Amino acid sequence: MSESPLNAMQANAVFQEDNGWRVADHFGDPLAEYRQATEGVVRIDLSHRTRIELVGPEAAIFLHNLCSNDTKSLKPGMGCEAFFCNHKARVIGHVHLSRLPAPEPVTIWLDAAAGQAEGLLAYLNRYLISERVELADLTSTWSQMLVAGPEARATVEGVFSVALGDITPWQFVPLTDPAGFVRQRDDLSVPAYEIWAPADKAKEIWGLLAERNVSPAGRQVFDMLRMEAGTPVMGKEMDDQRFVVETNRIAQAISYTKGCYLGQEPIVMARDRGQINRMLVGLTSADSEPMTPGSKVFQGETEIGVVTSSTFSPRLECVIALAYLKRGFWDAGTTATVFPPTEGRAATVSALPFVPPSE
Repeated sequence: MSESPLNAMQANAVFQEDNGWRVADHFGDPLAEYRQATEGVVRIDLSHRTRIELVGPEAAIFLHNLCSNDTKSLKPGMGCEAFFCNHKARVIGHVHLSRLPAPEPVTIWLDAAAGQAEGLLAYLNRYLISERVELADLTSTWSQMLVAGPEARATVEGVFSVALGDITPWQFVPLTDPAGFVRQRDDLSVPAYEIWAPADKAKEIWGLLAERNVSPAGRQVFDMLRMEAGTPVMGKEMDDQRFVVETNRIAQAISYTKGCYLGQEPIVMARDRGQINRMLVGLTSADSEPMTPGSKVFQGETEIGVVTSSTFSPRLECVIALAYLKRGFWDAGTTATVFPPTEGRAATVSALPFVPPSE
């Protein structure tokens, strides 16, 4: 294979010093980091993500009445993916919810994209009237470390002396040394587990993984893995103008059997009437350079959609992109043209995910 266009991005690395250990877009050759993530195991710091706590006897019910998934039925330790919407079912927040393993008090932690704490807390507080629930921002007090790759499970079990058993996505399993939790996630194109621990333990965890020769990888690799899995993120694929059903996360994040919640009516109407005008799908291109977010997608003279994210996938040996396309153009194999460049580039519609996660 010729040199990946990822190598050209090395000069754009962004570093942040935090308690003596480093987080970055990438640490060296991003192609090498990616290969390690897909063939072995890597560690990626996710502590920049938003983390919020809800605690109280009515925490699960309160969330159940607001979010798109069934939180009332969550047993201690279990979790799910969900959306917060407005009354028009536009996306206010996209979160992963996990109930702490201890039965009492009922405590649910959620995480979301970086920079979402103020908006999510304002949204939750707006609808918190008399429910017995307390909210707290855990973003600065807890850390979130990702261990990803085919060897991730064995690495986590070995480093932290924990038996993961039949762990399910978004389930919290307690850790004792250091105290915290491990959680499996299923929205990346490789097996992946998160280590949640108090922020003052982050350097220790980073070091424990380094001692086991788990090499660091940056956020650029994380973005590649989530795009391969077809996973949208706030600020790129989603905002408060996006109809939640268009995000192509119905199976993962929307329950049609739960009771009423904010935004439910337009979601159910779209299902019953089949009126979804756009959908997040994949595009592939033989070109070596990723597509520019915001690029227009055409078929002939007809504009059919817009690109939201793009990367080069070494495993697929092509450029992949996430794009919202109009109804009638979602079928895999549909041909399209993406602008820019001025002359356009050929692209092909792909079903999502491009690469499904596997254990």
